[in-house]
Amino acid sequence: MSDSIVEVRSEDPPDLELVSIKTPPRDNSSRAKSASSPTPSSVTNTSKHDGSKDETSDKDKHARRPYDLALTQQRMKAWQPLLDSRYVIVIYLIIGVVFLTIGFVVKDKSDAIIELVKVYETHTTDMNGLLNDGTNNMEKLDPTSNLEEVTGCEIGDNPNFMYKQNKTCQIQFQVNNFYQNYRVYQASYDMGQLLGSLTQGPVTAELCEPLNVMKNKEGVDIRINPCGMIANTLFNDVFTLESVVGPDGEPIEGAVMNETGIAWKSDLKWKYRQPDGFNSEACSSLEECSCEGQEWSCTEPYLSPNGTYYRYFYPEDDTTQYLYETYPMVVSPIEGVLNEHFVVWMRTAALPNFRKLYGYINVVIPAGSVLTFTVQANWAVEQSQSAKALVVSDNYIFGGKNHWLGTMFIAVGGIASLLGVFFFVIQIMYPRKLGDRKYLKYKED
Repeated sequence: MSDSIVEVRSEDPPDLELVSIKTPPRDNSSRAKSASSPTPSSVTNTSKHDGSKDETSDKDKHARRPYDLALTQQRMKAWQPLLDSRYVIVIYLIIGVVFLTIGFVVKDKSDAIIELVKVYETHTTDMNGLLNDGTNNMEKLDPTSNLEEVTGCEIGDNPNFMYKQNKTCQIQFQVNNFYQNYRVYQASYDMGQLLGSLTQGPVTAELCEPLNVMKNKEGVDIRINPCGMIANTLFNDVFTLESVVGPDGEPIEGAVMNETGIAWKSDLKWKYRQPDGFNSEACSSLEECSCEGQEWSCTEPYLSPNGTYYRYFYPEDDTTQYLYETYPMVVSPIEGVLNEHFVVWMRTAALPNFRKLYGYINVVIPAGSVLTFTVQANWAVEQSQSAKALVVSDNYIFGGKNHWLGTMFIAVGGIASLLGVFFFVIQIMYPRKLGDRKYLKYKED
């Protein structure tokens, strides 16, 4: 077959010439072969006519296309200011003024906080450097003396404390050189047990080791509930407020230490529950509060501080040691894991030297008053080489005494103010117009 010639003529634009394209002759054998074996395009077209799904469907074609939204299509309205020297100077000066004002106010409030720290037990006789709390109102006891009583806890001589109404005097304990922030320590607990579960999985059992199962005198395995290092290193020293004597020598009425309301309400509501099957019942008298019968696991009724007798039942009590059995001086069988001292302790501290709230006195205490405490020291300090202190302090909106907070605000405000003044001087001495073309530099060939 001879070559076929296709002529293309165009009248627009008129200066185009005749173009000839030569097409090679077709091979009949190849045409027959292509007819017998359909091409992929013919298969695709056939599947379309048959109503079957195409290999490259519309969904696959548009799989990577983002949604037609202002966020995904970058049509969000935005403020894009040009930060010239005037804006930068004003911003730095505003930051400086605001931070300096807040810093001086916070520092003044913090310095007015009345705080007394008493170390009552330590692992060493060297008392220097045990506490680093930035306060001078510190009295130290001889660590070799009798630790049963700590007396003469004077509030201080600041007369402003007398006139502060509805202030709570916080009672805290301070522990030094005890690392609650170790990862192994923080992970050593069973959340299921804290929520009342009696079963334990292998993962949580491994995390709680070695304080998960112990043997009693008969060699029988006793499960610890709750298990883990956090729960079983509970700070179990007991502070008792004996008296609060005013500056006139008369006791202040209503000055009692409250130990409720010190834990987060969310923790008490969502993170801790008594074991499944726990039951307790208040009795009107001791004679009517018998623990006999299988429905009660107590050996004798529990007498609460308000004079009410209780009988209670803990499931699997013969093979389980519960929290009230581990720390009977702190935790009552009626509270269990809902004891607020326990809940406060379970919130681990980020630093090795920390304080935790123990109680508060919700009455106004005049300056010059004397608070007398009795301390029952149960928490060991020898192995951890720690130190313990009793802290009595006032508080304000940002908490207790903290000289670093105000100092950091002052430092940031001072630096921002210096930068603002520096840029202002530079702008006055060497002014520069924004977008000045004389500063444009062109690369020369």
